[in-house]
Amino acid sequence: MDFFKKTIAPVLLTGLWINISESIRWVLFIKSYWIEHFHKKGMVFLEGPVNLAVWMIWGFLFAIIIFILSKKFSVVQAALLSWAAVFVMMWIVLWNTGILPDGMLWIAGPLSLFETYIGAFICKKLSAGR
Repeated sequence: MDFFKKTIAPVLLTGLWINISESIRWVLFIKSYWIEHFHKKGMVFLEGPVNLAVWMIWGFLFAIIIFILSKKFSVVQAALLSWAAVFVMMWIVLWNTGILPDGMLWIAGPLSLFETYIGAFICKKLSAGR
C-alpha cells in the first residue's frame, strides 16, 4: 500500500494533471496555430482517437519522468529539467523539421512550464508521504 501511495498515486495524479492541462491548452490556445500552420503548408493536421491515445500515453510518460526527477531534485529543479528534456527538445525537433508554428511558443512556453511545475509539485508532495 505504501508503494501505491508514494509511487503509483503521484504518477497517476500527475499524468491526469498533465493530460487535463494539455487538453485545455490545446483547445483554448494552440489548436488554431497548428491547423492554420498545416493548412499553409498544404498539409492536413491529423486528429482522432489514435492521435488522442498517443498524446495521453505521452502525458503519462512525462509524469514518470517528472516523478523520477522529483525524487532526486527540488520541485523547481525537477520542473526545469523535465520541461527542458520534454518540451524544449520537442520544440527543437519540430522547429528543425519546419513543423513548429510561428508565434505558438509565446503561449505554449509559459503554460507548459507552469504545467510541469505543478506536476513536479504533485510528485514531490505525494511521494514524500504524510
